[in-house]
Amino acid sequence: MFFEFLNYISWFAIALGLISFTWMLWDIFGNKHRQPMTIMEAVWPITGLYLGPIAIWGYRKFGLPHSELWRKEHHIEKTPPLPGWSSVAISVSHCGAGCTLGDIASEWAIFAIGFSIAGSMMLTEYIGDYLLAVIIGIMFQYFAIAPMEHLGLKEGLIKAAKADILSLTAFEIGLFGWMALMHFVFFSNPHIHPNSAIYWFMMQLGMIIGFATSWPANVWLIKRGIKEGM
Repeated sequence: MFFEFLNYISWFAIALGLISFTWMLWDIFGNKHRQPMTIMEAVWPITGLYLGPIAIWGYRKFGLPHSELWRKEHHIEKTPPLPGWSSVAISVSHCGAGCTLGDIASEWAIFAIGFSIAGSMMLTEYIGDYLLAVIIGIMFQYFAIAPMEHLGLKEGLIKAAKADILSLTAFEIGLFGWMALMHFVFFSNPHIHPNSAIYWFMMQLGMIIGFATSWPANVWLIKRGIKEGM
């Protein structure tokens, strides 16, 4: 009975994430509420996959005011002042979007192939998730930094790596700790896998934890001037 109830909750949470993802995509591209920083047009919907309606609230409060068309529709000349913590939150969501895409792609690929390192699927997931999160996260950071600072490919990638590796590592630490609990405590026998709705609901929770563990790292990076607040 517990697993049946948890399965319903899981499908509901996944549906909320997909609806939030779709709504923000539609609002950005369908309603033409385009963002001045193009990469955020991917970041906001991806954040919706795990934060659901909270991501929509953040998008409406902190994303839409940057849309030129939205300001014209509401007769606002320039972006209104936003609270300082919103800059950190958006920076964390930017990092989290890269991690989320990397984790989703890695988890499905490893499950489909059935490949394991040293006979451990969990170790394989950790390595695959982290490597893809680094690659995609740095790409996301590059497309935020390079156009803004007019950097070349090499300089942009170096600066993107400096700005994002600590942040995404902190995100993955939170997620990996939760995955360990999933594997050894909550679902030790039997284990759950990516073909289960419960697995992805648990991963949504893990990404929320990763968002929290990445927050202090982003505060530190912004204060040190290593990363620009977004």
